[in-house]
Amino acid sequence: MSPVLLILIFYVGLQLALGLWVSRRVKSQKDYLLGGRSLGLTLCAASMFATWFGAETCIGASGEVYAHGLGAVSADPFGYGVCLLLFGFFIAGELRKRGYVTLADLFGERFSRKVERVVALILLPGSVLWAAAQIRAFGHVFASASEGLDPALGIALAGAVTILYTASGGLLADVYTDLLQGIVLVVTLVALTIIVFAGVGSVDAVLARATEGSAGAEASGAFVTLNDWAVPIAGSLFTQEIISRALASRTAVIARRAALIAGTIYLVVGSIPVLLALVAREVLPQTEAFEQVLPLLSRHALGELGFVIFSGALVSAILSTVDSALLACGALIVHNLVGQRAGALSDLARLRLTRLSVVGLGLVACAFAALGGSVHSLVEESSALGSAGLFVAGLLGLFTRFGGARAALASLLIGAGTYVYAQHVLESEVAYLASICGALVGYALGALADTRLAGLEQVSSPAPR
Repeated sequence: MSPVLLILIFYVGLQLALGLWVSRRVKSQKDYLLGGRSLGLTLCAASMFATWFGAETCIGASGEVYAHGLGAVSADPFGYGVCLLLFGFFIAGELRKRGYVTLADLFGERFSRKVERVVALILLPGSVLWAAAQIRAFGHVFASASEGLDPALGIALAGAVTILYTASGGLLADVYTDLLQGIVLVVTLVALTIIVFAGVGSVDAVLARATEGSAGAEASGAFVTLNDWAVPIAGSLFTQEIISRALASRTAVIARRAALIAGTIYLVVGSIPVLLALVAREVLPQTEAFEQVLPLLSRHALGELGFVIFSGALVSAILSTVDSALLACGALIVHNLVGQRAGALSDLARLRLTRLSVVGLGLVACAFAALGGSVHSLVEESSALGSAGLFVAGLLGLFTRFGGARAALASLLIGAGTYVYAQHVLESEVAYLASICGALVGYALGALADTRLAGLEQVSSPAPR
C-alpha cells in the first residue's frame, strides 16, 4: 500500500471520527436529518455549496472535458449553479417558512397523502443514483492514490466509508465539516490552477484545442441544447438533498440568502475543473482513466504532498455530497413512506430506523456505483429520472391553487413514463424536454378531470331546503 494511500485513509479516518463525535449530539430524528434547524448563514451557504460541488464537477465534468472536449459539458457545471440561484430566488425561503421536513411534505400538504408517497418513491431512485455517482468518484480517488489498487476495490472501500460516515453523524456532522472542507477545496483548486497555467506557458494554445475531438463540436440543434440545460436546472430544482439545507436553516431569510451565495460561488469555482481538464489534455500522457484526470493532474503539478492535500479536499467534497443523498433516502423512507406507523415509535426508534434505511440504500448505491456507467452519466440520470413531474407539479403546487391530487399524480406518472420511454426506448436526444411536456399535459388533464368531477358532485348533491 502506497504512503499516499495510507495518508488519505488516515484523513478519511479523521472524518469518520468527527462523524462519531458529532453523533453524540444527535438525540432525535430531526436532529439527525435537519440539525435541529440551527444553521446560520455561513454554515448554510457552505453546506449548500459543498453538497452541490461534488463528484460531478470535479470528477465527472473534468473527465468528460478531457475525453471529449469542451462541448461535452456545455450545461455543466454552469447549469447546476443557475439552478441554485433560481432555488434561492423563488423556492428556498418559501419552503422554510412552511416548516417541512422533506420535499414530499409539500406535496402531501398541497395535494394528498397518496401524492406524498408517490413523490417519495420517485425521489428515491434519483438520490440513490446520485449517491452512487459520489461513491464511484470516491473509488477513483482511492485508485489514483495507489497504482496497484483496482478501481472496483476502491469503490468498495469508498462505499464502506461513506455509509459509516453518514449513518453515524447525520446532517450535523456534515455541516460542521463543510465550511472547512469547502475552504480547503477552493484554495487547493485555485493553487493548482495558478501552478498549472504558469507551467503551460501559452494559455491560447490550450483554449485553441478546447473543442478538438469534442462530442458537441457539431451543431446539435436548439432543442438538444435546451434539453442539456433543462436537465441540471429543472431536474435539480426540486431535490431533497439541497432542500434539506434550506429546511435546516434558522430562518427563511437565511435559507434564501444562503442559496444565492452558494450559487454564486458555484458558478465561479465550478469553472476551475473545466479549465484544468483542458490543461490536462496538454500536459498529461494519454490515459483511458479519464475520471482520474484531476487527481493525476494535481500529482503532476503539485507533487505527492499537493496530491494528498487535493485528494483530501476532493474526498471531503464527495463525502458531503453523498452524505446528503443518503440522508435524503432515509428521510423519505421513514418520514414519508412509513409515515404514521413510524409516528407510533419512540423518537429513538425512529432515529435508529432512519439510520438503518441509510445503510440499506447505501449498499444499493454501492452496487450501482460498481455496475453503472461514468460519474457524469449517473448524475445526469439522477437529475432527469422522474424529476419533470416534480418540477411541474412542484411549481404549480407551491405558487398556485390550480389543480388537485389527480393533476399532480398525472403529472408525476406521465412525466416519468415519458422520460423512460423517450430516453431508454427511443433513445431521443430531447428525452427530458419530452418528459416536461408530458408532465404539463398530465397536470392539465388531471386538473380538468378534477374540475369536471367537482361540477358533477355539485350537480348531483341535493339542493338545501
